[in-house]
Amino acid sequence: MQALLDQFLDYVALERGLSDNTRQAYASDLSAFMAFLRERGVESLNAVKRQQVLDFLMDQRDRGLSTNTVSRRLVAIKVFFRYLQQEGLLTANVTELMESPRLWKILPGTLTYREVERFLRVPPGGRYAARNQALLETLYGTGLRVSEASHLSLDDLHLGEGYLRCMGKGRKERVVPIGGTARATLEKYLAEQRPVLAKGRPGRAVFLGCRGQPLGRKAIWNLVRARARGAGITKPVKPHTLRHSFASHLLANGAPLRVIQEMLGHSDIATTQIYTHVDPSRLKSIHAQYHPRA
Repeated sequence: MQALLDQFLDYVALERGLSDNTRQAYASDLSAFMAFLRERGVESLNAVKRQQVLDFLMDQRDRGLSTNTVSRRLVAIKVFFRYLQQEGLLTANVTELMESPRLWKILPGTLTYREVERFLRVPPGGRYAARNQALLETLYGTGLRVSEASHLSLDDLHLGEGYLRCMGKGRKERVVPIGGTARATLEKYLAEQRPVLAKGRPGRAVFLGCRGQPLGRKAIWNLVRARARGAGITKPVKPHTLRHSFASHLLANGAPLRVIQEMLGHSDIATTQIYTHVDPSRLKSIHAQYHPRA
């Protein structure tokens, strides 16, 4: 089974061109699944039954994994089995008709408008105040993923025109507008602090660490958590919380779902539709506007 997994991981990296992060996610999810099978004496993927896949998903949920992680693991298994079937290495694909456990889905964590204001208005002290403020304003103002912000290049910025380009999942490029507040903090950082951090090095990353290297995902996570604590926000806040808040606030203010899908870089609008459940007041206003007996 391990040889087949290695073959699949090479395929997604070399032939499908998926990112290292996606490859590592597949490796983690499928390794957990194979460990589960081995514990139950299953030594061949051709011997896997549909119930065993369901048992694995339930086991993962019982271990405390989030709904999104459990759903992602099922997607990884389905992609893996489909690949094996296409290569003639699997006699029957027991996952073919299995649907993602949508009933387990939880709504994405978001911040209210007031919480965002508190979060972004914490006095940005310290040596990297301009960088930190620019980064946080950009995350909320554009909905970038943490990896996209980490890899953002100077060549991606078109601040005079009010937009930036980013490379998302599956190496899909998209254009995202950037508003005046985020643009102003970025311009301040680029003019005043980035040259100091770059120390004359030729790199093109926008957000730099203390040694002039691109700011990593872990550093961004730590920065977001620290800022949330400084704002007195007790709920869990991570970079993706700002992305969820970006989408939810756009939707609450009337932005079309298709436009939000474009800005988030979702390939399937069903992924974007989860935000329609986040704001009950929006649902009430739509009902009041369109229902004949509202």
